[in-house]
Amino acid sequence: MAARVIRAVLAAAGLLATFSAVAFDLEGHRGTRGLAPENTLSAFSRALAIGVTTLETDLAVTRDDVLVISHDPLLNPDIVRGPDGKWLAAKDTPIRTLTLAELGRYDVGRIEPSSRYAAQFPQQQAVDGERFPTLAQLFALVRDSGKPVRLNLETKIDPTRPDDTVDAATFARLAVTAIRNAGFTERVTLQSFDWRTLVEAQKIAPALRTACLSIETENNDTIKPVGDAPSPWTAGLDVRKYDGSVPKLAHAAGCAIWSPFWRNATPARIAEAHALKLEVLPWTVNDPADMARLIDAGVDGIISDYPDRVRDVMRTKGMPLP
Repeated sequence: MAARVIRAVLAAAGLLATFSAVAFDLEGHRGTRGLAPENTLSAFSRALAIGVTTLETDLAVTRDDVLVISHDPLLNPDIVRGPDGKWLAAKDTPIRTLTLAELGRYDVGRIEPSSRYAAQFPQQQAVDGERFPTLAQLFALVRDSGKPVRLNLETKIDPTRPDDTVDAATFARLAVTAIRNAGFTERVTLQSFDWRTLVEAQKIAPALRTACLSIETENNDTIKPVGDAPSPWTAGLDVRKYDGSVPKLAHAAGCAIWSPFWRNATPARIAEAHALKLEVLPWTVNDPADMARLIDAGVDGIISDYPDRVRDVMRTKGMPLP
């Protein structure tokens, strides 16, 4: 909160560039998905070279309870090739059913070229031979870099598909244990759309920062109640009991950060979140015009597939760069 106020005062006085502390959180989404294969060591290394303050990524759990980096709980045919070098035919294999050794046979170094996904990221440079990294490997990469970057780790768990992953309490326990053992508690934010994992993590690690992810669109809404019941994503909290306010809901869940889909981050909601002492960190913002608008609206950071573009916008605005 103090950094945000200082930034606003300096901006008003035309002195923002003189503020040496980097108060704005520049996060590389899945490393830097727009430029390198998502959630790979190559993507994280690229983001570190660009100069992010935080690496954003996703967690899955193998059959032998190893935390690995993957956005999808199931092997995704858009980015996964089997041991035979061929693209997978279907999205039907949960990572939870594979040991770490078995998972290591799959290549995630490029996007399947005929997929719609490939058309979204024409600048992504393939790195054949990339494997699913472990969380331990990511910790080591960050430690070896010598850079004071943070990690924003998402528990990829869907309350409507309980068979795809470990349960929420187990996921939270495994994540907290790994973070503590690596000595990264002060450098990690744990985020999730399934707020149950965040509530569980807060019980066993009150010092760990948590971020409540949300999306509210016509086809995907993790906040909307289901009949008389609250959303299955919000840990039993019902937005109707909080004046329909998602910032108030995230605050009630104990989160330090509200991380909405970027289109849901309106100036009024950003102001409301700040009044509750919540930071606001929208995802996934890839257009420079949207980046500039959200910065002007007072967000505390941006998650982007193109952190290089965010840096360019920050530079244009005279903001201190990481």
